[in-house]
Amino acid sequence: MEIFSQADILWADIEANNDGPIKVALVPTMGNLHAGHLQLVTRARQVADIVVASIFVNPMQFGATEDLDNYPRTLEEDIEKLNAEKTDYLFLPTVDIMYPDGLDNHTSINNQYLTNMLCGISRPTHFQGVCTVVCKLFNLVKPDIAVFGEKDFQQLTIVKKMVADLCIPTEIISVATERAEDGLALSSRNNYLSNDERQKAPQLYAALQTASRSIMTGDRNFSQLCQLASEQLSQQGFDVDYFDIRDQHTLALLDDGSSNKDIAILAAAKLGVTRILDNLKISL
Repeated sequence: MEIFSQADILWADIEANNDGPIKVALVPTMGNLHAGHLQLVTRARQVADIVVASIFVNPMQFGATEDLDNYPRTLEEDIEKLNAEKTDYLFLPTVDIMYPDGLDNHTSINNQYLTNMLCGISRPTHFQGVCTVVCKLFNLVKPDIAVFGEKDFQQLTIVKKMVADLCIPTEIISVATERAEDGLALSSRNNYLSNDERQKAPQLYAALQTASRSIMTGDRNFSQLCQLASEQLSQQGFDVDYFDIRDQHTLALLDDGSSNKDIAILAAAKLGVTRILDNLKISL
């Protein structure tokens, strides 16, 4: 695996080592890689000739009170894992490369509608930072394909909309959420959980499954299902941010009795200091 911090040098190496047309896939990450990230690399390998992973802890997507300084950075281990997956290139830009004039003097990208809901309510600038850095990565790496996980479902939806709206010639491919044996969605932030919290954490996924089973058997009282799930999670020690039933494609909140067939149940809750994010898709 070759490692570059500058995209023009990365592309010069790609062109020097490949004759004729090639298809490039990008797997954007913030590092601290786990099995979920590696599944994205595996999928990228299936659909492209060249796989580029990027690692960049993006300061623009962290709020003033969030964990930028404490975000786990495990570059040596990440490189070993990417090498084991036969990743072709690692793009490792610095903050100075990505934001040469600083964060306060940098153009940003946002979708007001899709960010003013769900995680965007408690993290109002987060997706603006995500869209900006993803757009920059696409312009720098110029991938034909980019691979994202479905755990961050709102992020995936927003990136798809950005690509469509801004006519970015990159195909977005999504990969199902990778889970631990007890159902907890894999996340770098799971490292923050105490032993007791780690035992409780899978209950969020269990609540999603319970709501899913109710919907699959014909229950369309969505507001009641969400309220019941939120109350039960609160009793189990979660600080619930949201538990919503929405349209799988637009993220529009579904009214009780809706006949919508493509449904996403989305949830976010804190255990101690750790924010856990998860979702389930239903196609009736």
